[in-house]
Amino acid sequence: MAPRANWKGFLRLSLVTCPVALYQATSESEKISFNQLNRQTGHRIKYLKVDADTGDEVQNEDIVKGYMLEKDQFIEVTKEELDEIALESTRTIEIDEFVEKSEIDPRYLIRPYYLRPDGKVGHDAFAVIRETIREMNKVAIGRVVLTNRDHIIALEAMDKGLVGTLLRYPYEVRSEEEYFDEIQDVKVTKDMLDLAKHIVNQKSGRFEPDKFEDQYETALIDLINQKRAGKPITPKERPRGENVVDLMEALRRSVGREAETVPATAPKKSTKKSRKTTTGQKEMLMPIAGKKLVTLPPRLNPD
Repeated sequence: MAPRANWKGFLRLSLVTCPVALYQATSESEKISFNQLNRQTGHRIKYLKVDADTGDEVQNEDIVKGYMLEKDQFIEVTKEELDEIALESTRTIEIDEFVEKSEIDPRYLIRPYYLRPDGKVGHDAFAVIRETIREMNKVAIGRVVLTNRDHIIALEAMDKGLVGTLLRYPYEVRSEEEYFDEIQDVKVTKDMLDLAKHIVNQKSGRFEPDKFEDQYETALIDLINQKRAGKPITPKERPRGENVVDLMEALRRSVGREAETVPATAPKKSTKKSRKTTTGQKEMLMPIAGKKLVTLPPRLNPD
């Protein structure tokens, strides 16, 4: 089944326009999720909306939004009033300018989306916009209305499509000064820096997401499988951290340790694409009484 688009509209560069669809590029639905239960009965916990003072349950039709001026003093805002000021989507991502990717502060990045042509028409125009962005090695900046709010979106070419990343507004980004002001000014000696650089060179590689494992997700799956099998759960001994007394000595020991872990000759990469098991999509194997071994999905659906 084809994924469902989060938004459909048009992508426009000056007079060149094409219909496009927007899809979420990331998902956390594969992660293990939990329900809250009553320890005594094993039943799920149900949440009710109640009046904070009277404790009485309040129906949805009697609930309005409120902006708190100060404690216990609110300005009520109705759904109709919010609808009046909601931005009406033009259903168009208008490219306003092109910038260097290095100029976009990573703190402004929110979440990525995939853009592709919507339907059978407009592929030519889409390809022109995509290849222009690719050839110019720029990021296209535009605007899109999602859920009645205006968002800045940065577009980059990826394979046959585009990746659009929503950006934050300046007022959403906190200044680093209040966090960094109290960091002490430390003079780093050349010897320390040379040793640290040597460690970096020994550990240098390419960014390959497939080799990273979500160890917590793996541990959760193992824990659930052990509990389903009725096995006792024994806490593991946690490693203790050590205080660094002699920084120079710690750097020297680090260089030696890294040298021992680096293989003499790096193995050649296979040209064949192997299917890697991504953590979070790990199969949970558990025999059920009276049945053969079955494969369970990694995510435990609430219902």
